[in-house]
Amino acid sequence: MSAPAVAQDIHILGEVHDNPLRHIEQANQIAAITPSAIVFEMLTPDQAALVNSSDRNDPNLSMIIGWEESGWPEFAIYAPIFAASDAPVYGAALPRDTVIAAIASSAADVFGEGADRYGLTTLSDDLRAAMEAEQAEAHCDALPAEMLPGMVEAQRLRDAHFARVTLTAYDETGGPVVLITGNGHARTDRAVPAYIARVRPELTVHALGLLEAPEDDAPFDRVIVTAPAERDDTCAAFR
Repeated sequence: MSAPAVAQDIHILGEVHDNPLRHIEQANQIAAITPSAIVFEMLTPDQAALVNSSDRNDPNLSMIIGWEESGWPEFAIYAPIFAASDAPVYGAALPRDTVIAAIASSAADVFGEGADRYGLTTLSDDLRAAMEAEQAEAHCDALPAEMLPGMVEAQRLRDAHFARVTLTAYDETGGPVVLITGNGHARTDRAVPAYIARVRPELTVHALGLLEAPEDDAPFDRVIVTAPAERDDTCAAFR
C-alpha cells in the first residue's frame, strides 16, 4: 500500500475512471488517511444520502443508489472505495441540465453566488486556449471548434463546484477530506486544487494523480503510475 501525504486538510485522489487498479489504490489511500468525509464526483447528493444510510458492504448497494443508471463504469470496480471507510459521503455530481446551461452561457452564470470569489468571472486567453486544446483531445478532436468554449465552461463549473462541496465537507466534519475525481479535475494548475487555494489559502491540499503512463511535468503533487486498463478504442464512437 502506498503511504499518503501526511498532515493535509484535503486529499484529492485522481483516477482514470475505468481502471480498476486506480480504485484499489484510492481505497488504500483512504484506509491510510482515515478521512472525516469522502466527496465523490460520481454521486448526486441524493445518492450520497442513500450511501450514508446503507451498509457499504451490501451487495445490492449499486441498486440501492441507482449506480447502473448513472453512466459510470461498473460499480464493482468502485466498491473497494466505498468499503474502505464509513466516513460520511458527499455527492458532488451536477444535474445534466445545469452543466448544459453552463455550456450555453458560462460557468459564472450557473455557479451563482461566489462566482467572482472562485475566479469564474475571468479567464486568461492563454488558459482558455490550453483548456480548449485539452477538451479537443479528450473528445478525439471530433468536436466542432465552436463547441470548445462551452465545454471549457462546463469543466470550470464542475471544478469550482467540486471544490465548493469539498470545502463544505471540510467545514462540516473538520477534515481531513478526500475527493474522488478524475485526473483532469485533480490537477493543481487549473482544477479543483487551484480553486480551493484561491478561496481557502489557509488549507493544505495534496493532489494525487493516478496515471497509466509517466508524464513529464504532470500537474500533481504526487503521481502513481500503474498498468493501463484493457479497453476498446475510446475514439471509435466519434468516427
